[in-house]
Amino acid sequence: MDCGLCEIIQTLAALAFVVIVLVIIIAHASASKMVHLQCHEKEKGFLNAEGKREPFPSIHDPPTKELSVVVPSYNEELRLPVMMDEALEYLENRQKQQSHFTYEVIVVDDGSKDKTTEVALKYTKKYSADKVRVLTQVTNRGKGGAVKMGTQRCRGKLILMADADGATKFADIEKMESGLQDLQPKPENMGIACGSRAHLEKESVATRSGFRTILMYGFHFLVWFLCVRGIKDTQCGFKLFTREAALRTFSSLHVERWAFDVELLYIAQCLNIPIAEVAVNWTEIEGSKLVPFWSWLQMGRDLLFIRLRYLTGAWRLESPRKVD
Repeated sequence: MDCGLCEIIQTLAALAFVVIVLVIIIAHASASKMVHLQCHEKEKGFLNAEGKREPFPSIHDPPTKELSVVVPSYNEELRLPVMMDEALEYLENRQKQQSHFTYEVIVVDDGSKDKTTEVALKYTKKYSADKVRVLTQVTNRGKGGAVKMGTQRCRGKLILMADADGATKFADIEKMESGLQDLQPKPENMGIACGSRAHLEKESVATRSGFRTILMYGFHFLVWFLCVRGIKDTQCGFKLFTREAALRTFSSLHVERWAFDVELLYIAQCLNIPIAEVAVNWTEIEGSKLVPFWSWLQMGRDLLFIRLRYLTGAWRLESPRKVD
């Protein structure tokens, strides 16, 4: 081999090594050492139907409801009513049919600039604060931060994460419950059921641009290679947790933006929490907050940093602690 070519290869290999080392150092040095558990004074309570503020309970308290539904919402005044109408119609009908069934819906307004809180509070007045509560965050934390804050205030034995756009048919929660039961989560009662759109992938690829398809498959590969294996769709916003699994996984969650689902499932697999992937009905709804290229780029960076930060010990699995 030509000596000049050998030198070029050696130089490129040395540069690649330096870049890898720098990325590892940056990932480790930029990591927050503790899971953020602080919240603003205004985020510790909710308004009841009469407009009076009451304190939220804690996920550390014994459960008093069969189901809690956490709905992260950012600028969702237009799409939220469709989702809430469908969800509450289902929940009310189920409560009439099953006398033991009780529920609550917690809408987490993630620092919206529109009237998301006002829209959500209309449901509190209609159904009571025992059934619908609104947690208005002072600042925008990201979807992961909103779900985490809402989960910390839940009263349910089971906790469902559901997107505000209503893309998933709410009645599919029954499929999720069956998937959770099949895991046989006793005696620790640890289990997670993930809604999945993997069965719809061929159809979605046919309607996507080639560029978006490449981004999608690239993201799937990074998820598999760096963090989570055995789950085809980590990003569906319809996930059902046992209370114990939610407490254990969310206590260690660091990522507050789009890639938080991946870290949650990575944590669950590290803790050997059983996970079921359940096919659900899903329809794409206009108004997505995801900007195709930049959001995927950010998620790719987050996936790499998740893996590196746990590997280097910058992040560790935390013991469950109460929110301050």
